[in-house]
Amino acid sequence: MNKLKLNIKDTFNKELPADPVLENTRRQVKEACYSFVTPRKTSKPQLLHVSDEMLSEIGLDKKEAASEAFLNVFTGNEVLENTKPYAMCYAGHQFGNWAGQLGDGRAINLAEVVHHDKRWVLQLKGAGETPYSRSADGLAVLRSSVREYLCSEAMYHLGVPTTRALSLALTGDQVLRDVMYDGHPAYEKGAVVCRVAPSFLRFGNYEIFAAREDEKNLKILTDYTIRHFYPHLGAPSKETYIAFFKEVTERTLQMIIHWQRVGFVHGVMNTDNMSVLGLTIDYGPYGWLEGFEYGWTPNTTDAGIKRYRYGNQPNMALWNLFQLANALYPLVGEAPPFEQGLHQFKTDFEKESLQMMRSKLGLQLKEASDILLTSQLEDNLQLTETDMTIFFRLLADFKKDKAQEGLKRVHDAFYSPEEVEGDIADKWNDWFVKYAERLQKESLPDEERKTGMNAVNPKYVLRNYMAQLAIEAADKGDYTLIDELYTLLKQPYAEQPESEKWFAKRPEWARNKIGCSMLSCSS
Repeated sequence: MNKLKLNIKDTFNKELPADPVLENTRRQVKEACYSFVTPRKTSKPQLLHVSDEMLSEIGLDKKEAASEAFLNVFTGNEVLENTKPYAMCYAGHQFGNWAGQLGDGRAINLAEVVHHDKRWVLQLKGAGETPYSRSADGLAVLRSSVREYLCSEAMYHLGVPTTRALSLALTGDQVLRDVMYDGHPAYEKGAVVCRVAPSFLRFGNYEIFAAREDEKNLKILTDYTIRHFYPHLGAPSKETYIAFFKEVTERTLQMIIHWQRVGFVHGVMNTDNMSVLGLTIDYGPYGWLEGFEYGWTPNTTDAGIKRYRYGNQPNMALWNLFQLANALYPLVGEAPPFEQGLHQFKTDFEKESLQMMRSKLGLQLKEASDILLTSQLEDNLQLTETDMTIFFRLLADFKKDKAQEGLKRVHDAFYSPEEVEGDIADKWNDWFVKYAERLQKESLPDEERKTGMNAVNPKYVLRNYMAQLAIEAADKGDYTLIDELYTLLKQPYAEQPESEKWFAKRPEWARNKIGCSMLSCSS
């Protein structure tokens, strides 16, 4: 048996109803929150990377991470002593349509660990089939695993609420995948990521019981959630359930505000991918805006409708919260409290979104004219392809007494700077004059404003082409770029002059390359 010194304190699989069927067969699971399942053994596991921060968070050190026990546990070859791994049962709306039972089809929860009064669920993604795998194999491949591992940690350091990642490993097994769903499957290297979060509960965990009119288990699960993750709300009651929903809406709102701030597009905002803790969860076909574009989606499956495009993420969050409200309604029996919470989300989002834009522009005062200023900026950013990350970072160097130099300051953010002439140049120059006038009302000197702007406008984000370069190198057995990007993205707001090559627009070769422009859900 392994000797990892983890303080295991399981609650989910001890306090909630289990699936009585122990066979690992695909089926509809009724009146249960999870099914017990053992990870699939891998043929030749190899650890590629471990997050030193998450290692410390769960109470382990680098020596333990280098042990055979760590390798075996976090690649599925060994089960932690006195634990019972399980897959969660949930449902969901996918692309706006009710999909029924979904569940952890390729995720297996190993255990809950408590360290320094923080609770962490350790979950393997890609560790084999579960009763919820449907027609899939429950496995994951290297490319999607690298993306999930790097992005989880990158988002955390950007200040975005997110699940985390502990480890990335190869399994030594080959996995068949049709990357673009075009009838050309190929074998890829299998991999496993250990994901970590206080809980992986999703909106869909509650939806499934409501859809089946299983109010008993809906109440059991909701009470469990409040007891462990919202204890400040008090003992279960109608008022507590309403307060619970209200706080979920608030956390979700803050998460979306952060997404919009850094230009992150999730790509698959189905209700089964929405965390009840307001965390970014399930990194599939995500992406960061290269050119600022409200209509961009990174998901090939969503290319036609663009339901989950950048500009629609706030609306999709509200739509998903409406589904959660429907799921929790049986516990309250009254619609107005939920309607009030949803209305508050809309009102608060407008206010918080404007405040977020003020922070990106270095504005501390609240002026009524800021709405028009930010609206004109967003329009201008779409006049010609303009890199969002680079634009806002360069804007910090703008001098409020030199409006005429505005375009020169942000020149490197334009993909085709030769297009910035005539009417486009006029609109930009007009905006810089208004921006300079607005800054004159602020008391902060330019240098202090720059410091504040650089604290909310990242210099480095995990662009798809960067992740793709790391994936291609890893596929050839070179894992140095994974570590380089992991280290770089730990300090996304720092200048890091030695890493300046990553502060650059997407290269032309990546514009339409698979994995760099759009991605499928295949993993």
